[in-house]
Amino acid sequence: MHNNDSNHDDHGRDKEFQIIVNGRPKTVTEKFLSFVDVVKLAFGEFVDNGSRIYTMTFKKGADKREGSMVLGDEVRIKSGVIFNVTATDKS
Repeated sequence: MHNNDSNHDDHGRDKEFQIIVNGRPKTVTEKFLSFVDVVKLAFGEFVDNGSRIYTMTFKKGADKREGSMVLGDEVRIKSGVIFNVTATDKS
């Protein structure tokens, strides 16, 4: 038995990931973030009353290098993932 945890995820909950949301550095400990989680990191809240539309793209993802997310999606996190989130109010 060895003490090298690099290949084991026994303590994955304690790991910190440094990510970027709308140009601001954020630290998270979750291995997966949902669309709603990222919106909350970006804006402090998620408004789901039909009056606001969120769009989200990411780069440098763990499983997928880049893409977009919609409500209900989640993405596996690694340090260095970059999220860009915009909120548009319907008028």
